[in-house]
Amino acid sequence: MADTQAAVKGQAKPERPEKQPKSVRVVLLALMIAMMLAMLDNMIVGTAMPTIVGELGGLERLSWVVTGYTLATAASTPVWGKLGDMYGRKGAFLSSIVIFLIGSALSGMAQDMGQLIGFRAVQGLGAGGLMVGVMAIIGDLIPPRERGKYQGMMAGVMALAMIGGPLVGGTITDNWGWRWAFYINLPLGAVALALVTAVLHLPKKRAKAGIDYVGVVLLTVGITSIVLVTTWGGTEYAWTSARIMELIGIGVATLVGFVFWQTKASEPVLPLHIFRSRNFTLMSLIGFVTGFVMFGATLFLPLYQQSVQGASATNSGLLLLPMLGAMLVTSMVAGRVTTNSGRYKVFPIVGGVLMIVGLYLLSLMDTGTTRLTSGLYMAVLGAGMGCLMQITMLVAQNSVEMKDMGVASSSTTLFRTLGSSFGVAIMGALFNHRVQDVMAERAGALGKNLTEKSAQLDAASLAKLPVQAREAYQHAVSAGTHSAFLLGAVIAVVVLVAALFVKEVPLKGGPQKSSADSAEAAPAPVIEAV
Repeated sequence: MADTQAAVKGQAKPERPEKQPKSVRVVLLALMIAMMLAMLDNMIVGTAMPTIVGELGGLERLSWVVTGYTLATAASTPVWGKLGDMYGRKGAFLSSIVIFLIGSALSGMAQDMGQLIGFRAVQGLGAGGLMVGVMAIIGDLIPPRERGKYQGMMAGVMALAMIGGPLVGGTITDNWGWRWAFYINLPLGAVALALVTAVLHLPKKRAKAGIDYVGVVLLTVGITSIVLVTTWGGTEYAWTSARIMELIGIGVATLVGFVFWQTKASEPVLPLHIFRSRNFTLMSLIGFVTGFVMFGATLFLPLYQQSVQGASATNSGLLLLPMLGAMLVTSMVAGRVTTNSGRYKVFPIVGGVLMIVGLYLLSLMDTGTTRLTSGLYMAVLGAGMGCLMQITMLVAQNSVEMKDMGVASSSTTLFRTLGSSFGVAIMGALFNHRVQDVMAERAGALGKNLTEKSAQLDAASLAKLPVQAREAYQHAVSAGTHSAFLLGAVIAVVVLVAALFVKEVPLKGGPQKSSADSAEAAPAPVIEAV
């Protein structure tokens, strides 16, 4: 082992860092903490929002607390990926953690809603680099053939965040106050900073070309317009309103301009040549649809179980346990099989089939569906997503050169983020429309008035309704979830079709790697000993 590492150190320009096995594990622990920060934050804060509004006021701007964070995260994601490629992964990752922690501290100290929205945007700027940094650094440290081992770890963090977020948020808010929903990030972030600084050693880079500022501005404006359309459409403004049309026009124009500019820029923020790889393009499409389906499901499943099946809102995270548990187990199995065999095409195909079947089964739920039945349906959907969540990133990274690892990771993350925005907006609009129609049919003018402003009633409002109106609302929610999940099943067909066209290229770092690939592979003794 020592001789091997000494030989690696003796190379003039090592492609990958030489690390002791223990150091690799410590770095992975730090990366998982950073991923937890990025995923847990919104779920903790969401639980604390009623208390925040009660103290700071500004109910009319409440949605911007989430929208500001989401916009900043989506817009900064591709920029962080490019910065890591140009100037070094470690520096970019540490910077994103620091910005996220600064935003967290400032958000905890906010004195009014305007300050909180601004500080959440700062927090979102840092969050954009957290997930990208995690994926890209793992791509640097571990060859794709071995990377499947760590898919279960990533899926576990995701499941833990989704299940534990609301519970942790409620506990913190009730016992320490809402400000600690932000302050809790500081000690976790400090641990991640210390571990990454002390243990992670990656080759330093310095690009001769400058940052593509024009591309950054065009991409930021385009992404911001898209997210605002999906956030405001059908809620703040009608889909056919002038404001939404203006945003669509701005978004289309700036994104077309961005694509044109990327063909001219010396160091494009999103190199278009990576889309020449069929697998990379297909994985971006699959990631978009997976985000569309997953976030739509996490929005409507708790609503259905609370409104129709009478579950407690306090345990909303636990309601998703069948789906998230199946996703975790399937992801671990997929990762292990991929590592042992080097084969992966079967998983997007199986994942697409299970996703379609799971969504169709969920669309069959009505007011008489038991929790056991709905749990089984959710498990089918979760198994499908488990086959897709990390395989998309793995194949995307395997489809590009090492110098583009950051933009490959950020692009895949960005498409999944945009997919989630579209999923929540489109499935939400369909759900709301269907609920309002059924309420008007079953409860007349009373039903129409109840859902005129929002098709989602909280538990307190639901309990105050007359029996007839409550039963009408339960039927309406069942009809709304039927329409939303049926749409999801139709959209999920895209995943299956795309998966059929994936070309199974041997994963780098495995026994079948070519001589060109060997320069990209991590030192085998390090990874085998992890």
